[in-house]
Amino acid sequence: MGATETAEPMVSVRKPYRLVSRDFHPENSVVRVGNIAFGENRVIVMSGPCAVESREQVMAAAEFMHHLGVPVLRGGAYKPRTSPYSFQGMGVEGLKLLAEARERYGVLVVTEAVDHESLAHVAEWADIVQIGARNMQNFELLKAVGQVGKPVLLKRGLAATIDEWLMAAEYVAAHGNPNIILCERGIRTYETKTRNTLDISAIPVVKQLSHLPVVIDPSHAAGQWQWVAPLARAAVAAGADGLIIETHPNPAEALSDGPQSLNFPHLEELMQEVKRVARAVGREI
Repeated sequence: MGATETAEPMVSVRKPYRLVSRDFHPENSVVRVGNIAFGENRVIVMSGPCAVESREQVMAAAEFMHHLGVPVLRGGAYKPRTSPYSFQGMGVEGLKLLAEARERYGVLVVTEAVDHESLAHVAEWADIVQIGARNMQNFELLKAVGQVGKPVLLKRGLAATIDEWLMAAEYVAAHGNPNIILCERGIRTYETKTRNTLDISAIPVVKQLSHLPVVIDPSHAAGQWQWVAPLARAAVAAGADGLIIETHPNPAEALSDGPQSLNFPHLEELMQEVKRVARAVGREI
């Protein structure tokens, strides 16, 4: 370098999120819920109906999850729907059914909170609080979630960038809750054949940027049950820490998301497929 030349200054790129950044926390975070852990070697599967519809439906789903070794039962007691005329969920009664299923079959429960009132009930009855895609940037709700003592499953918004998604997680962490599980569920693009476009690349990108575990929702990405298993296999191969899959005893009669819901035999087949993929990449289901 000549005498008149000067070295270029080193540029420090500061991320807009700090607590959820790998710069702040270099090691992978592990979110423990009951006897399971998100972010370790085991890929955690969560499955069940989109919406809680009846006691018989929930108990049938919980019994089958127990039979398959699926540790977490999903089911919506509060359903934010595009149409005001669609089934909106059973509310607290639905939460009580999920809690009854947990007591009977030993499964953990993940279910969505849609506002401050429902958050209080979900935090009381569920093991994991889900914040759905429509509420990813409901900042007042995120602040409140930061103050509940339950792990949170934070879904990526319909058209949110990865930075916006991580900033939403930062809201939760900044208000006291570090137990955050990120969930990629597909983003809205110009493609119309699938319900959403599953961003598989989000898995390695987020894992480089953040220490938080990442799970994949192939059901909402696909929109059709036939495509759920291939997306689930791809997610496990790409390094996902978990899957959340919609399963219904009789999808044709489901009050919500029937076309993308697996029946019990299809879920059992999917579990065998993702177990083989997990073994191939040095993990387990």
